[in-house]
Amino acid sequence: MTLKHTPESFNEFGKSFLPGHLGIRITEVAEGRVSAELPVEPHLLAPNGYLHAGSVVTLADTAAGYACIANLPEGAQSFTTIELKSNHLGTARQGTIAVVATAVHLGRTTQVWDAIVTDKASSKTIALFRCTQMILYPK
Repeated sequence: MTLKHTPESFNEFGKSFLPGHLGIRITEVAEGRVSAELPVEPHLLAPNGYLHAGSVVTLADTAAGYACIANLPEGAQSFTTIELKSNHLGTARQGTIAVVATAVHLGRTTQVWDAIVTDKASSKTIALFRCTQMILYPK
């Protein structure tokens, strides 16, 4: 499989949308894997001063979604998320959080991706994430 996407192409692709607005930066694109990071900024925190769960889920979902795009089967046009789940085990108030999304199942009609979000400096796990993507084909 030859991947046609790069970190730079995905960063450009998402810059005008939620990933770019939040500051998500794709750092690696490989077969069955995408890595990304997000600097923890005040606008990503909940009112209690800790990282908002939605910020963590958006980072994980972006990495898994871009990984799905990079690994679409022959003839597929796109995808849509049909299920996602996250378990939050920690948080951050500063620094950078990182994610690695890896393929669990790369089928013709669905893909399943796991993502682990960590504090980049300490490698402490912040969240475990899993999503299922439905693969879309042209009519």
